[in-house]
Amino acid sequence: MTEEGARTPLRRTLGLVPLVALSVGATLGTGIFVVLGQAAPVAGPAVAVSFAVAALAALFSALSYAELAGAVPLSGSAYSYTYATLGELVAWVCGWCLLLEYGVSVAAVAVGWSGYLNAFLDATLGVRLPEALTGGVVDLPAAVVVLLATAVLLGGVRESAAVTTVTTALKVAVLVFFVVVAVVGFRAENLAPFAPAGVAGVTGAASLVFFSFIGFDAASTAGEEARDPQRDLPRAIVISLVLVTAVYVLVALAAVGAVGVDALADSDASLATVLERVTGSAWPATVLAAGAVVAIASVVLTVLYGQTRVLVAMSRDGLVPAVFARVGARRVPTVNTLVVGAVVAVLAALVPLGQLAEATSIGTLVAFGLVNVGVLVLRRTRPDLPRSFRVPWSPVVPLLGLGMCALLVAGLAPATWVAFGAWSVAGLVVYFAYGRHRSKLAQGE
Repeated sequence: MTEEGARTPLRRTLGLVPLVALSVGATLGTGIFVVLGQAAPVAGPAVAVSFAVAALAALFSALSYAELAGAVPLSGSAYSYTYATLGELVAWVCGWCLLLEYGVSVAAVAVGWSGYLNAFLDATLGVRLPEALTGGVVDLPAAVVVLLATAVLLGGVRESAAVTTVTTALKVAVLVFFVVVAVVGFRAENLAPFAPAGVAGVTGAASLVFFSFIGFDAASTAGEEARDPQRDLPRAIVISLVLVTAVYVLVALAAVGAVGVDALADSDASLATVLERVTGSAWPATVLAAGAVVAIASVVLTVLYGQTRVLVAMSRDGLVPAVFARVGARRVPTVNTLVVGAVVAVLAALVPLGQLAEATSIGTLVAFGLVNVGVLVLRRTRPDLPRSFRVPWSPVVPLLGLGMCALLVAGLAPATWVAFGAWSVAGLVVYFAYGRHRSKLAQGE
C-alpha cells in the first residue's frame, strides 16, 4: 500500500504549515460558531469542561492517528489505516463511517454558515433572507457555499491550500477578537450553578461537541499530497488539536461568562449575539459575523477535500467505482469532487443542523475507535514497520482512546443510533452487492 501511494498521480505540494492549516481549518469553527449554542443548555456553564472532555477523547485518538499516518502515509485517513491493519470488511465499515462523518459534517457546517450569513446581512444591510430559503423549506445559502467550495477544490490542491491558510488565519484572528471583547462583560454569577445536570450533562454535551473536533484528522487525508508525510503528518495532527482545544475552551468560557447559557441557546449565530449584548453596539457583532461567514466557509472547503480523498482510496481498492479515483488535468479527482459536492449540497439544503451534528459524531467516533484498534494490531503484526511517531504508553493510550469513543457514543440520542444503524445496514448491502466482488482482493491484485 505504501509503495502504491508513492506512485500517486496526485501532486505532492503540502508542507507542515499548510497541513496544520488544513486540520485547523477543518476543525476550528464547527463547534464554536455553530454547536456551542446547542451544547450549552445540556451542560450549563460546564460546557467548557465538555469541550475539554471531548478534546481528551480526541487526543488519545489523535496520537493513534499520528502513529498510523507516519507508518501508512496514504490518502484515505482512517479507512487506509484500517485496511492495512484490520482487513477489507472492517475497512469498508470504517470508510462508510467516514463518508458519513465528512459528508454530513460539511452539510452541518454549511447550515451554520447560513445562519451567520443572515446575521451579517441583518447587521450591515438591515435585511434577512426569506425564511423559506434559509431552513424553513430549503436552506439555499448552505447549498451555495458547498458548491463554491467544490469550485475551489477543482482548481487544484495548491490553490485550495492557499485559500485554506488565509481563511484559517482570519478565523483565529476573529476568535481572539471575540475573547477580548467578551471578557469585558464577564460576570461570575453567569457560571453558577456550574454543572446543573452533573456529570451526565457534561458527558452528554461532550458527545455533541465532539463533532467540532473531527477536523484534526484532515491532514491525514493528504498523505499523498504532503511533501514529507512521515515527518509532517504526525506533527500536523497533534499541533492542530492542541491549538483548537485551547481556542474552544477560552471562547466557551468567555461566551458563557459574558451572557449566560440561556442567551447562547436563543440564537443560531450565538457568538455574534454575545458581542451585541456585551457592547450594546452592532459593529463588534458585525465584525464577528463577517469573519464567521468567511471562516466557516473554509471548514466546508477543507472537510469536503477530506471526503474526496477518502473516496479516492476506496476507489483505488475497488470498493467503489473507479471513476472516483480518476485524476483530471489539474491533478485533482474531478468527477469525485463534482459528485460529492452535488450530494452534500442537497443534504445541506434539506436536513436540519441538530440532526446533522449528531449523525456526524457517531460516524466519527466509530472511525476513531477503529484507528485505536489499528495501532494495537499493527504493533503486534508488524513491529518491524518503520514509524516516524509512536504512541506513548501503548497499549494504555489506544485503549483509553477506544474507551472514550465508546463513552461518547453511549451519550448520543436513540434517534441517532437508529439513523446510524440504517446507514450501516445500507453500507453492508452496498459492500456485499458491489465492493466484495469487485475489490482488488477479490480480483487477486
